[in-house]
Amino acid sequence: MAILKKSNKSHLLKNMFLDESVDIQRFDLVKYPQLEKITEKQLGFFWRPEEVDISKDKKDFNGLTEHEKHIFTSNLKRQILLDSVQGRAPNLAFLPIASLPEVENWVETWSFFETIHSRSYTHIIRNIYPDPSEVFDGMLDVKEILDCGNDIAMYYDDLINCNNGPTNKMDHKRALWMCMLSANALEGIRFYVSFACSWAFAELKKMEGNAKIIKFIARDENTHLAGTTTILKKMLAEDKDFVKIAKEMEPEAIKLFTKVIEQEKEWASYLFKDGSMIGLNETILKEYIEWIGCKRMRAINLPCPYTVPKINPLPWTEKWIAGGSVQVAPQETEISSYVVGGVKQDVDDTTLKGLSL
Repeated sequence: MAILKKSNKSHLLKNMFLDESVDIQRFDLVKYPQLEKITEKQLGFFWRPEEVDISKDKKDFNGLTEHEKHIFTSNLKRQILLDSVQGRAPNLAFLPIASLPEVENWVETWSFFETIHSRSYTHIIRNIYPDPSEVFDGMLDVKEILDCGNDIAMYYDDLINCNNGPTNKMDHKRALWMCMLSANALEGIRFYVSFACSWAFAELKKMEGNAKIIKFIARDENTHLAGTTTILKKMLAEDKDFVKIAKEMEPEAIKLFTKVIEQEKEWASYLFKDGSMIGLNETILKEYIEWIGCKRMRAINLPCPYTVPKINPLPWTEKWIAGGSVQVAPQETEISSYVVGGVKQDVDDTTLKGLSL
């Protein structure tokens, strides 16, 4: 792959992936303005973990029961692994085959924000644990964490292997389709048991600094979900091969999402094996993950195998996604101003339609 190769086709006529490579990055005319708006929205959310005050969290952590410490520390470990993969994988898998500047720009922005998430976990660990090694060491020895990481990496590895070719064109497209579905499931489902636990602590006025960071991460992940969902829909609209592949591979896609949901439920069991916490337990968390998983599947026209309620089983989590209710330090207020002043007016009501939590 050449870094610079003159394209013989207008970028407005190219497909998103596996077409002629990007030569000039121009954004005055883009084929998919919705994806460009999502990128602008994400850039408007820029934040730094060091701007969040978590000085009180160390005292809060020391006051937790042993099984509450298990819940908190285990979630940190799993989130670190997920974002360690997601911080590098989209660039490695999607960038070499991106054919539009707005797609290239989105993937790079997406990956960059995942590295912010990884840095935020280190920020939390440095401020709470006397020895960070007690969190980092042995992380991959937890089966529930390693299984999740391997399942995510598998689809990225398949696509990267196809990119490095030679491979059949349809097989390459199948690998791309399944990899994008896996990324969509990761962004939309895999974090939400951990998110709910972090916010449940904060509802009890504990670990509130951590909860603020998770609030920013969840906002980013919802934007990443919007990006992957948009890409999946545009791939279907521009290339009949993907319509055929989506139909052919629907059983595997359902299996992928179902496995993600079941792994999240297994994670809830692992977290609460020694006891519950006030306001949250294993049963309600599993209902929540089935509910949110079905919502994600329906957004990309996949049938959901679960029977779920119409409303969120954990309605109090909505305010953490929507914002507004979390008190922020003065330096954090500046972060919100970026969104109001810089980007919000550029995103219309349809940008994330059907993708809200």
